[in-house]
Amino acid sequence: MAVEHFDVLIVGAGLSGIGAGYHLQANAPKKTYAILEGREAIGGTWDLFRYPGIRSDSDMYTLGYSFKPWRGAKAIADGPSILKYVRDTAVENGIDRHIRFGHQVKRASWSSADARWTVEVERGPGKDLAQLTCNFLFMCSGYYDYAEGYTPDFAGTDQFPGPILHPQKWPEGLDYSGKKVVVIGSGATAVTLVPEMAKTAAHVVMLQRSPTYVVSRPAEDASANWLREHLPAKLAYGITRWRNVLFGMLFFNMARKKPEQTKQRILGMVREHLGPDYDVDRHFTPSYNPWDQRLCLVPDADLFEAIKDGKASVVTDHIDSFTAKGLKLKSGEELAADIIVTATGLKMQLLSGMEVVVDGERIDLSKTVSYKGMMYSGVPNLASAFGYTNASWTLKCDLTCEYVCRLLNHMDRTGLKQATPQKNPAVDEAPWLDFSSGYVQRGIGQFPRQGLKKPWKLNQNYALDLLSLRFGAVTDDAMEFSKPKAPAREAVSA
Repeated sequence: MAVEHFDVLIVGAGLSGIGAGYHLQANAPKKTYAILEGREAIGGTWDLFRYPGIRSDSDMYTLGYSFKPWRGAKAIADGPSILKYVRDTAVENGIDRHIRFGHQVKRASWSSADARWTVEVERGPGKDLAQLTCNFLFMCSGYYDYAEGYTPDFAGTDQFPGPILHPQKWPEGLDYSGKKVVVIGSGATAVTLVPEMAKTAAHVVMLQRSPTYVVSRPAEDASANWLREHLPAKLAYGITRWRNVLFGMLFFNMARKKPEQTKQRILGMVREHLGPDYDVDRHFTPSYNPWDQRLCLVPDADLFEAIKDGKASVVTDHIDSFTAKGLKLKSGEELAADIIVTATGLKMQLLSGMEVVVDGERIDLSKTVSYKGMMYSGVPNLASAFGYTNASWTLKCDLTCEYVCRLLNHMDRTGLKQATPQKNPAVDEAPWLDFSSGYVQRGIGQFPRQGLKKPWKLNQNYALDLLSLRFGAVTDDAMEFSKPKAPAREAVSA
């Protein structure tokens, strides 16, 4: 049976994969494509995570696609609304007809002689092996392991009789009403879970080793809703999107230039919410500067309100061990619990763990250098969609999709088949992400490096990326274009 071939294979049918399908249809409409999705549903993260209160930690005017206005009333949207938005985008544009569900990509092998990838997948419940080929491979599979989250090796877990849950695998129908709950962690997931579970639980404790910066923001954007009522949807969306992008960039730059001033401003807002008697220094004052890790966003101060109402509390301490009644802490304090939630982070994973082979040589991607934050030195015709750590995921993914289409169109116009970033050895290198978050530090070793000069530098800046990816030249000294030579025919002796 002939191997099925596409111009482009997209891996992942989540937020970025559906966006990639749209951009291909809009900007490179002659290209054939398919989307390979390992699971059985559209949505990626927004379909996988089902824990109570699941929501965005970015505003939907920047997390939403550039081409599809967000029409919901809430700027900080709940997970089901975001999932519907992604699925509606797929259906409205016929992208869903290109998705192959139950196709888990395991290996991709590039042949320079043929200028194509051979992609090996496990298909269906029986994990039958199959192959597809493509000229360009676009990875939109995120940055973490979908199979399991990260849970530290806590002592005594076998002693605790109740459920120990990781938010990535939340059981359907779990009844926590009237129960004592401890949520271990202080990141975005923990600050989402705690106020939501506190609505019906007897009490919820957020147990953290160290604090995180927490910022409150209105769930609804009043000015955005006013603009939508009085202007065409696309214009209103564009104005709000740019306002939020510019404000985000301004706040990030201020945090970098004046970290102490920014820190005191954030902590001052927390004190306003919790009152003068609350120990903000202990529970909400991190040891690092703002934006050394991602800030946690809480809509309408819901976490602070739950604390003030006595429905939730924060304990800052280290775990000694699990016990039959809950948790014993290093301080000697014991926390009683019926349910313990380990909101302890993700396991980072590059390209869904896919093996990459170029002309018979297996590539260690951690030894490569990232080109424009999306391609890999020495690896042809392969790009990845990654979002920002200091802004919305989709802002960068939209630009990446636009650039990939520009690259494909350039190769079509010039008759070239292969685009390979080739790093200059003189360019100094640095870690791909300069972020102190635990999940980043645990997994960064498997990711590529970045250079300290463009086009190898990871900007984390929407304005710079906009100039580079949407308006900048596709050709530069680092990108090597080529066309495969047909193999020479061997002489046949008489």
